[in-house]
Amino acid sequence: MGLTIAVTRERHQGETRCAVTPETVKKFVALGAAVSIEAGTGHGSSIPDADYAAAGATVKPDTRAVLDGADLLLKVRGPTQQEITALKPGAVVVALLDAYREKDTVSALAKANVTAFAMEFVPRITRAQVMDALSSQANLAGYRAVIEAANAYGRGFPMMMTAAGTVAAAKVFVMGVGVAGLQAIATARRLGAVVTATDVRPATKEQVESLGAKFVAVEDEEFQNAQTAGGYAKEMSAEYKAKQAALTATHITKQDIVITTALIPGRPAPVLVTADHVASMKPGSVIVDLAIENGGNVQGAKLNEVVTTPNGVTIVGLANLPGRIASDASSLYAKNLVAFAGLLIKEGALAPDLEDEILKAAVVTHGGAVVHEGVRG
Repeated sequence: MGLTIAVTRERHQGETRCAVTPETVKKFVALGAAVSIEAGTGHGSSIPDADYAAAGATVKPDTRAVLDGADLLLKVRGPTQQEITALKPGAVVVALLDAYREKDTVSALAKANVTAFAMEFVPRITRAQVMDALSSQANLAGYRAVIEAANAYGRGFPMMMTAAGTVAAAKVFVMGVGVAGLQAIATARRLGAVVTATDVRPATKEQVESLGAKFVAVEDEEFQNAQTAGGYAKEMSAEYKAKQAALTATHITKQDIVITTALIPGRPAPVLVTADHVASMKPGSVIVDLAIENGGNVQGAKLNEVVTTPNGVTIVGLANLPGRIASDASSLYAKNLVAFAGLLIKEGALAPDLEDEILKAAVVTHGGAVVHEGVRG
């Protein structure tokens, strides 16, 4: 028998994305794989079952039927316990496993003798750019954060000059200038806002300024060495945090909109906006916390809620912002998976080389054990 690829409906609350599109189904079929998809998989992304069937997939009515004999399971979020139980030993799972937090899922995958790869662990190297799901999804999250902010903000973004008077441009402050932050800056600028941004990584200053925004940071010696070799932010000293906090406090008071995006892999999101910061902002101001699923950057933010503080500041804590632009998010993620699967499939069969630097970085469970050092530790 040839390779069988399975795709099941996402069962994580609020997840609208899917792991394959008709376009990527065609690519898998061209590789000689049989693609089995659970009915309703693409509904959240406006993809009818008929489109998958037309692309060459077999649409089946329930999870167990889809997973029966499957060699490779592709997901957005990690599989459920029911899905893991239905997989045959030696099967391969590829998903955004959220492996540092979803320990029970990781343990269940190891116990079931499933080889699982976490797309969030794909290394940020040139060869893996087309597989970088964190970046593809963060890009859309940054865009959507500005749209959510504009929706919650009771005024316009651009400066508008009318016969009745001038409307001032909104002041937007982006905290954390990774992929999401850069897209938030670009989107806010397109809408006509006056944008400032901050990050502890010195390399981001030039990126911020290239987008027409102003960079705000304490630029001391520690700041000059605040980036890991992998491009992530380092944990800063208490002294630097105090200096940066003082600067931030002064700046936030003057802002209309604040968007926070800061994440540290494997650790809770750092608090960037304190209750005092929020209390200093003027009524009608808006804060969007993109790190809410990892604990949040903003004190007072609540997961999947939009709250208004006593002083009239709106804090948007909506999870999974890429899922609010699901068609595009699914399309990009599905292409990430096709590229990643290309490392797993050789001559129509699964043959992952776990010494490959990308697969070695992304593998979480294999041979009945948790093999990723960070997750195991």
